[in-house]
Amino acid sequence: MTDDRISLTDDIALRPARVRDAAAVARAYDRNRAHLGPWEPIRPDDYYTEQGQLVRLRDFADGRRAGRQERWVFDNGDGEVYGSITLSNIELGVFLNARLGYWVEASLNGRGLATAAVRAVCDHARQRWNIHRIEAGTNVENHASQRVLLKCGFEEIGRSRAHLFINGRWADSTQFHRILHTDPVEVV
Repeated sequence: MTDDRISLTDDIALRPARVRDAAAVARAYDRNRAHLGPWEPIRPDDYYTEQGQLVRLRDFADGRRAGRQERWVFDNGDGEVYGSITLSNIELGVFLNARLGYWVEASLNGRGLATAAVRAVCDHARQRWNIHRIEAGTNVENHASQRVLLKCGFEEIGRSRAHLFINGRWADSTQFHRILHTDPVEVV
């Protein structure tokens, strides 16, 4: 999945995020400010610019090369970006754990794209890194995202109080995890 497009629907695919996506990512975030606002930190103005996203995508590329993270974008072939999904804090060895985050363009909500993407990324994490467990968290009021995780086999494991500074306040998060396998691991 890192090198190829993964078809989610007839018109939308996941593909690896690239540094050259900076302008399209900036446009996507700008189009979705109101949609993402309740679930995101208050962003600096440069976050919504090509230059701001270029810096962030370069950081992601460094993290990818170091094996710590992977990021994909939702794409319909028109050069625009319609959301993203990220595995971060990838830990190998005896932990084999990663953290999942995602968002989908407001105009595409309700089409099952987040669910299809989460399933595809979980499969990829198992195949590529032998990841055992994936964690995800949502704002406690983000019921749509919680439904996606539950449909994808995640279990709710608790609440983190004052977990993230979201939309100008410390917000609680509902925490989830999914065990991808319980195979033995050879420790080197």
